[in-house]
Amino acid sequence: MAYEQAFSKTPVDEIVVRQLPSGRWLATEMPGDYFARSDRLFMRLFDYIRDNDVAMTVPVEGTLEGAGMRFYAGNGAPPGLSDTGTVRIVDVPARQVVSIGGRGSYNEENLAEARVRLTQWLAEQTEWVGAGEPYGVFWSGPFTPWFVKRFEVHLPVQAAGGG
Repeated sequence: MAYEQAFSKTPVDEIVVRQLPSGRWLATEMPGDYFARSDRLFMRLFDYIRDNDVAMTVPVEGTLEGAGMRFYAGNGAPPGLSDTGTVRIVDVPARQVVSIGGRGSYNEENLAEARVRLTQWLAEQTEWVGAGEPYGVFWSGPFTPWFVKRFEVHLPVQAAGGG
């Protein structure tokens, strides 16, 4: 099944600096660890898109510090979407990130490994500096076999020297 994409995937095992477009996202948070709460976070957002006739899109973004998740609302999202007690509508500005693509299970170990590789890459650079916290990007649905699932870790960056 083809879903509208907020942006293109980063190739597996490649590290790239890229500009992500602005967009409208649906966001939810709760106390705790992302990997322990991801099913509940997903269901909050899934219930919202079902109840508000919003098409399923990709990717899903997840915080790696704390428990938060965002769904891309898509260009065809109905007008007038509003916040609820658990879901917020968030207009995310264009972002500059360094990204690494991965394949495999959506688990803490795989995301931590990708995060370490990004952090090491960034430490070796003179052109880019970190400008925020890393987050996970998940491309595959829940029924996709683990060995073909695609994910990324993004780390916001800016040009060294503040440019």
